[in-house]
Amino acid sequence: MPLNQACLGKTYPSITSTVTLEAMQTYARACNDTNPRYFDAAVPGGIVAPPMFAVVVTWLSAITALTDTELQADLLRLLHVAQDIEFLAPIRAGDTIVSTARIAAIETHQSGQTMALELHAHDARGAPVTRIVFTALIRGRRAAVLPSEARPDEAGAADAGVSGAPIATVAQTIDRDQTVRYAEASGDRNPIHVDPNVAKMAGLPGIIVHGLCTMAFTARAIVDCVCGGDPVRLKRLAVSFARPVLPGDTITTRIWPAGDRENRHAFTFATTNPAGLVVIRGGLADVNP
Repeated sequence: MPLNQACLGKTYPSITSTVTLEAMQTYARACNDTNPRYFDAAVPGGIVAPPMFAVVVTWLSAITALTDTELQADLLRLLHVAQDIEFLAPIRAGDTIVSTARIAAIETHQSGQTMALELHAHDARGAPVTRIVFTALIRGRRAAVLPSEARPDEAGAADAGVSGAPIATVAQTIDRDQTVRYAEASGDRNPIHVDPNVAKMAGLPGIIVHGLCTMAFTARAIVDCVCGGDPVRLKRLAVSFARPVLPGDTITTRIWPAGDRENRHAFTFATTNPAGLVVIRGGLADVNP
């Protein structure tokens, strides 16, 4: 059943949540991130949430939209294909966050339909905290895999749209239990990430890692390599998910400078799996000086 085009532009009621230190630190641990800014109150600036914690405070709004019966989204055939996040203010323990969701786009393609979900969050004073565009593909009945899996690519500068050697290369191993830990920390308990039988019913080879978990690993690489370890300097992160990552995989992220824009340093990056195939393409990061 196709997505209901009548839902285009639909805005859902706001959802309010209170951030706890435990939730922030559980999320960091679920991403294997030990940055002192997430754990040590003595660090200048105090404890903040990992940038990707923005997906936690907006997750209920996202799920409210995705499970809207009027929208008619087949969640077993849903694949997360892109995510673009603006980090407008750091999140801290005790913050009250109000989030909303809006169906921003519905488009039909040969492989199925894509839907862009726009998520906004602000604090109790009304100050913006994050803006997210979550893009999903609802695969057509004949599309068993991501479209890009039919075109295996070699990783390298060309995939990131740049030339030359990267300024940083970071290898990170996804733990065997990563999906279970990430599901609990993020609230994303989609069974394709924790139940091999459901994953195979969805046409996947087995359990796959949450795309947002893979993105969190790349966020850690960006913060460590080009933000001087300060997560507050990261202002935007955008990726396209090219193919699934599997538990136990070692992923490699390569980062290139992309000049300056709007008084920020820009970087591009691409991430590959153990076979050298691209799992995240077209990565973009904006960093405050």
